[in-house]
Amino acid sequence: MKIVCFGDSLTRGTSYVKGRLRIIKDNYPNSLAKLTESLPFVEVLNKGVFNDNSDLLVSRIDKDVMSENPDIVLIEVGGNDCNFHWDEVAKNPEGDHEPIVPIERYLENITHLVKQVQDKHVTPFLLTLPPLDPARYYRSIAERFGPSIGHFVSQVGGIEHWHGMYNRQLKNLAEELKVPLIDVRSYIKSAGDLNHLISDDGIHLTSKGYQQMSMAIFSDLQKYMAGRILPLS
Repeated sequence: MKIVCFGDSLTRGTSYVKGRLRIIKDNYPNSLAKLTESLPFVEVLNKGVFNDNSDLLVSRIDKDVMSENPDIVLIEVGGNDCNFHWDEVAKNPEGDHEPIVPIERYLENITHLVKQVQDKHVTPFLLTLPPLDPARYYRSIAERFGPSIGHFVSQVGGIEHWHGMYNRQLKNLAEELKVPLIDVRSYIKSAGDLNHLISDDGIHLTSKGYQQMSMAIFSDLQKYMAGRILPLS
């Protein structure tokens, strides 16, 4: 059984370590692979790319995912979609700005990804957006682009508003499409102190956070595979 982890930097394994973004080995695909390492018939591939959004996932799904002939595809994306071009916001904090991928197109992209996977008789799983720490996330943005973005953030409901809205719409879409959804967001939130699970930039996870994310995924995959020929247990 081949499982492809498809997504952005949270799939790739990015973390903010000692003042800079780094790719760490203790990412969720590697942690998931360790959870299944006693099963020689399970292979986990990491197809995450830093700074990806759903537009970019649509553009590379054939090359990076379907060409691998997977059995299961774990789709994780959204944090960059609901983000903003902060350099433009900083220049005009009182102007109107749209998220990088507006919510309507984001949902269309997810629908396209799901159907493209299903058309090949492959099982897609959608992953919720992992939690963020809005205070630390805002501080990291303000340090890079200046405090002027604070006015814009306060007018549009804050960073957490957009992140939460995309996550809620993703959950609704999964229900409409009747696609299994793994709620890594709730699992991580209930796993302990978020200061230890989310890195200092407020959005990428620590190794402990990625471990919790992989445990949530493994738990739901076990339930999905219960009673099948290749149970994940």
